[in-house]
Amino acid sequence: MNPQTFLNWIDGQWLAGETFIENRSPSDTDDLIGQYAQATGDQVQQAIEAARRAQPQWAATGLEKRHDALRAIGDELIARSEELGRQLAREEGKTRAEGVGEVARAGQFFHYFAAEVLRQHGSNADSVRPGIEIDVRREPLGVVGIITPWNFPMATASWKIAPALAFGNAVLFKPANLTPASAWALAEIISRQALPPGTFNLLMGPGEAVGNRLASSPRVDGISFTGSLETGRRLAAVAAPNLIKLQMEMGSKNALVVLDDADLDLAVECAFQGAYSGTGQKCTASSRLVVTPGIHAAFVERLAERLANVRVGRALDEGVQMGPVIDGRQLEANLRYVALGQREGARLVCGGEALARPERAWCMSPALFDDGRNDMQINRDEMFGPIACVIPVRDYDEALAVANDTAFGLTAGIVTQSLRHATHFRRHAQAGCVMVNLPTAGTDYHVPFGGRKASSYGPREQGPNASEFYTTLKTAYTRA
Repeated sequence: MNPQTFLNWIDGQWLAGETFIENRSPSDTDDLIGQYAQATGDQVQQAIEAARRAQPQWAATGLEKRHDALRAIGDELIARSEELGRQLAREEGKTRAEGVGEVARAGQFFHYFAAEVLRQHGSNADSVRPGIEIDVRREPLGVVGIITPWNFPMATASWKIAPALAFGNAVLFKPANLTPASAWALAEIISRQALPPGTFNLLMGPGEAVGNRLASSPRVDGISFTGSLETGRRLAAVAAPNLIKLQMEMGSKNALVVLDDADLDLAVECAFQGAYSGTGQKCTASSRLVVTPGIHAAFVERLAERLANVRVGRALDEGVQMGPVIDGRQLEANLRYVALGQREGARLVCGGEALARPERAWCMSPALFDDGRNDMQINRDEMFGPIACVIPVRDYDEALAVANDTAFGLTAGIVTQSLRHATHFRRHAQAGCVMVNLPTAGTDYHVPFGGRKASSYGPREQGPNASEFYTTLKTAYTRA
């Protein structure tokens, strides 16, 4: 039986490229999900030109029609969240419940930005010169390249595509090649809406062939990117000559501080959900657990017990709490970090082993280190796996200093019953998102998301702040 093939969506047509890639499940590499077309350089250029033609038409489309299109996309995503969530789990490796939740959240992004279409904002002012009135309004940025990662293939794509379309832009969507099925499913839903041909384009393919071409094109007005710091730096260098607008979410090395007065059950739950949910493959994951002396021993013991009871296996199997990592290269990298942590002098409390499975799967046991130092490489690098390290500290002041001692600044968390420490941490943690008595992984869709330092570059994503990237301001002066 031949595998099903899936094509790119360019200028209102489904088009094959010159090559296809196989998409296989990390839960069972014998499970072939499909063959996905790889866009050629000529097709990327075709999509760019189509987007430039379509964008003025889409921007001029009536508000209710734009609202209705986005609302319909959100409705279908939510209605099909069970089906598409299972497919997401199958290709990415997160559990079925996480996959279903992600698709439903993707629908909520489209609902939110459908409402934003109708929520028109502008301002008027009198000039300092008599007889002149001033009108300030936001207009679409233009043609936007959207480059998304594999760990949230539906949600991250949606929180970029929805505001781009809501504010009247045309979209060139380049998803991660590791998770094309979710991207294609989203594109297929969008393709059935009454958008002018070329308003939305799906361009599957490797970063060098597609992403770099988008970033280097003088016909593209902006790039919204989520991925690694290294890739973000390369994209910025490629985009710099054209001075296009950039929005980039990149690496992280998030800390969860646990103080002596913390509720132990809550602290363990926050650490587990923050560091290990999604197989630790979240940019918001708290892989550094910064713990004060009074609770240290009990915290490590309780967290290790929790990890020992985690059922790891096929993402879609009933009762599985942690699926595989994304692919063999990621598993090898994770195991190298486990070995490196031991060489650096951290104590491996539990886990960190590749797991034998009846099927060929990229599974490992969740790893917990203790007695770490913040200068260890395992506490400097973003590992992107189910690995966390406890860093003992003397007191709150040292905990805050350790939490901030990183090149990144996406999320930071604290577990404490002290209002004084919680308030001080919220104000002084050098992160874009700060959580108090909550896991570091988990954010809402109606408020800004983004980080500081090397984690983020450009305007924030999500909520009302999305308009800062996807629109440009115009100030008009009129003499009556």
